[in-house]
Amino acid sequence: MRSDEDLIREVVSNWMEATKTHDVQGILRLITDDAVFLVPGTQVMRKSDFAAAARSQASGKAPTFDGKSEIQEIQVSGDWAFMWSKLTVVSTPPGGGKSTTRSGHTLTVFHREGGRWLLARDANLLAPVGNEG
Repeated sequence: MRSDEDLIREVVSNWMEATKTHDVQGILRLITDDAVFLVPGTQVMRKSDFAAAARSQASGKAPTFDGKSEIQEIQVSGDWAFMWSKLTVVSTPPGGGKSTTRSGHTLTVFHREGGRWLLARDANLLAPVGNEG
């Protein structure tokens, strides 16, 4: 039997892969219906806001994304868990062009629903770290 920590790591891995492939439905399946996203400089996002932004990025001439999540800690208590990680995301405009790298820490709360771990809250503190060519 896989541990809760292993299952949460799998959610993160699935999220990263779905982001790279613009699999919006795949990402949405990893989020609770009452999810809250906190990002500096923007309003609080709910799942519907997140979905609209993700669909917009996935349609037409969307940038490509690549990233790395370095999980620092996962703690589980019953049907709730939290994780903090260092996240780096590289965004490249369609057709190439100058990539932008953002990096920072995230604090994520997961909730177990129907035996599955889902992202319930996320505070994302990514900031620009420079440009790549």
